[in-house]
Amino acid sequence: MARPQSSAPVRFRDPRRTKYDFTESILVRCPRCERIAHVQPAPDEERQGRPGGVFAPRRLVCRGCGLSRQTSSQRIALWRSSAGPALDPYFGTPLWLQTETRHGWLWAYNLEHLTFLRQFVAASLRERAPWYDTGKKMTVVARLPVWIKSAKNRDEVLRAVERIRGSVSAG
Repeated sequence: MARPQSSAPVRFRDPRRTKYDFTESILVRCPRCERIAHVQPAPDEERQGRPGGVFAPRRLVCRGCGLSRQTSSQRIALWRSSAGPALDPYFGTPLWLQTETRHGWLWAYNLEHLTFLRQFVAASLRERAPWYDTGKKMTVVARLPVWIKSAKNRDEVLRAVERIRGSVSAG
């Protein structure tokens, strides 16, 4: 006998992740060959005693054409808008995981970030941390544009997420 399908809503609880949590590895468009390149922390021996984390020196590497660049700057510029194509915070190169929708640009730093966005958008029940709870308040979810959060745009945003995911295998 077949079990009836549960009509329980898909639940998403905000784990209070910030954009910084997704900057360990970033997929970008190679400035030389236009294929997928990676921005990652530089190897330990090249850090020269500098701390790790978000402000660690970064290296842009393209396996397609062999391009390798390194930045030692301790300044980053996180993308804050959906009004135009997003750029990586270290080299200013366009992100690979992005697409334009009729509402604005949808983008992600890496596949983990894209999966996180997909889980949020697909959920019919979205829970934030209580206002009185201590901790991070301006999370990735809290900073999403209203059009991404809107239930009426859910199908369109999920199609855009799948289009972005498909670009990884095509690139």
